[in-house]
Amino acid sequence: MSVDKLAEPAVINQNRALMLQHIHIKDLVIVRSLALELAPGMTALTGETGAGKSILIDALGLALGAKADKGMIRAGCDRAEVTAMFQVNRHTQVQSWLVSRELDAEDECMVRRVLLGNGRSRAFINGSPVTIQLLKALGELLVDIHGQHEHQSLLKPAAQRELLDAYAGNTELLKQVAACYQSWQQSRKQLANLQAKADDRAQRLDYLQFQLDELELLNLAEDEFDQLEREQNRLAHAEQLAADSMALNQLLYEADGAVQPSLAKAVAMVDELIKLDPGLEEAGEMLDSARIQVEEAASLLRQYADSVELDPQKLQSVDNRLESILQMARKHRVAVEQLPAHWAQLQQEAAELETADQTLGALAEDVAQNTAAYAKAAEKLSARRREAAGKLAKTVTDSMQELGLKGGVFAVDLHSGEPDQGSSHGIDQCSFQVSANPGQPKAALAKVASGGELSRISLAIQVATADCGIVPTLIFDEVDVGIGGAIAEIVGKLLRQVGKEKQVLCVTHLPQVASQAHQQLLVKKSSDGKTTQTSISTLDGQARIHEVARMLGGQTITEHTLAHAREMISQARSSSAGHA
Repeated sequence: MSVDKLAEPAVINQNRALMLQHIHIKDLVIVRSLALELAPGMTALTGETGAGKSILIDALGLALGAKADKGMIRAGCDRAEVTAMFQVNRHTQVQSWLVSRELDAEDECMVRRVLLGNGRSRAFINGSPVTIQLLKALGELLVDIHGQHEHQSLLKPAAQRELLDAYAGNTELLKQVAACYQSWQQSRKQLANLQAKADDRAQRLDYLQFQLDELELLNLAEDEFDQLEREQNRLAHAEQLAADSMALNQLLYEADGAVQPSLAKAVAMVDELIKLDPGLEEAGEMLDSARIQVEEAASLLRQYADSVELDPQKLQSVDNRLESILQMARKHRVAVEQLPAHWAQLQQEAAELETADQTLGALAEDVAQNTAAYAKAAEKLSARRREAAGKLAKTVTDSMQELGLKGGVFAVDLHSGEPDQGSSHGIDQCSFQVSANPGQPKAALAKVASGGELSRISLAIQVATADCGIVPTLIFDEVDVGIGGAIAEIVGKLLRQVGKEKQVLCVTHLPQVASQAHQQLLVKKSSDGKTTQTSISTLDGQARIHEVARMLGGQTITEHTLAHAREMISQARSSSAGHA
């Protein structure tokens, strides 16, 4: 069966593999304009030495917050731009991160970085301008670049702890530890607050009682202030109210041309008309009703005018009461309407202080119980971590031997502290330790000097935890440095294996690695004598066979070399099909 017609086996987890969908690069270094669609699984980037195979990785790193300078802008251009599109509909952590910062989109996330000729740069997430720090934080959730330190989450202790917990299946236990920690901290805070108050309890109680006595002496009734304001307004305008009420009475009833006599005359006239036409009865009833209403209004106004008394002493009494209430509100620094609630609050605080000894005892017991519950859950988590650490260390160490790091050792260093120094993540400090060569002391993974060694160790870790890590797109740049032959084939197979669960991009110069990829991209540099530019194209069928053959035999490609290349690609696909 020809490689051209042999389809890739359906072994890629489509729910998890594809994250980076598209990248567009414009005027960056020697790229004029490049738009590339990315696929799930393992993708190999190949090309001749000096073609710029790392340009895609450099551009992606730039789009995700890596350091930049104006020297990266293509010669003769005033700006460079990189845009990357990610699928995030199945990445809940990224979605939560975006939503919490009001940068959310539905299923996709677009990041964009623009470099300007003045040395500055601009960053955007889903079209919104953001800081470089924010862009970098998002990038660390989306992409891990192995071989460089940018965006490599495996180098961070927190990410190492999270990966170990995922490997151990500690999700539910982590939730339990976090809940116990929250209860513990809350009870400790309550106890500390009450203890601080208890230290000056007697003095505070005296002061509270003084304030309560003042408020009780004031004896402010509900809605009293509003009622007093209305009474003050009436007493202050008593003379005007009496005079105007009597004037209205005169206008309606007693003065020449008053309303009531006129209405009485109108009623008499309409009664005569009704005798001639009963159809006017309704009008007559309305006029008669109006006459009665006016008479009653006039009577009420006269009675009101007679009842109004000028009472300066009562007005003074109301003014004094209002002033007392306002002074009390100012003294307690609350609004008048808040005085009753303030009084209740003071009463509650006084009651708490009076029973502080009992409450302190109960809270101290709560703290002890919560401390014990946290310590128990945290120790259980530590035990699970230690067990998983041993298994992970052995698995990664074994993989390191296969990857050409003979005698290399990987270890997970767990340091457990005391419960009172713990956090919501437990009591452990986690560090991935490695010795790449026999006799070499173990050191933190971040201190491994060789990019190639670091990439291969990272690959071993990724293989062991392929279904655990949260970062969905992995890039390996230098993973095949200093290796060849059988080890190179193992590296390729392992990268392809990781590609079943995640999206893997690998820059390689080895045919054993490239032939294992689910898809292959060719990086090519061209020049017209004046300018140089890099392009990237997808290889299919015979074009891919020809590129793998070039990697096998150099510039001279024979039928034997082509047959070997065809066989390598076919065997990689057949092997995957056999393990599907």
